[in-house]
Amino acid sequence: MQEQKLAIGALSQQSGCNIQTIRHYETIGLLPAPKRTNGNHRLYSDYHIDLLVFIRRGRELGFSIEDIRELFELSENPDASCEKASAIAKRHLEKIKKDKASLRALEKELSVIINACPNKENATCSIIEALCTETTKERT
Repeated sequence: MQEQKLAIGALSQQSGCNIQTIRHYETIGLLPAPKRTNGNHRLYSDYHIDLLVFIRRGRELGFSIEDIRELFELSENPDASCEKASAIAKRHLEKIKKDKASLRALEKELSVIINACPNKENATCSIIEALCTETTKERT
């Protein structure tokens, strides 16, 4: 079976990644540079599609570029232990849990600020006051 040779627009459609993102991934070395035509046009292969789908899915799950890079390197080594991939995923999950707790605290603080607002004309706005005042947490 002959391997596809795709222009960047077709690669974008087949992978679900926009063209600017594809170019960015090439620039940072996450996506290998494709072969070029005599006219210097990029020609991508099925490998590029597969890699972009892998990257896109990793980004949808919130993995960092570096995590995706490591996970892809592991996927390229059939003898690699699943322990490394598991450790990356567990580290990412812990970060999500911490972020979730921070967002809950932020939600609570913002709700208090909003509920304290008198919502009247010419009244002192507690929302504006809260933005002008440091919290104890910020000073420590």
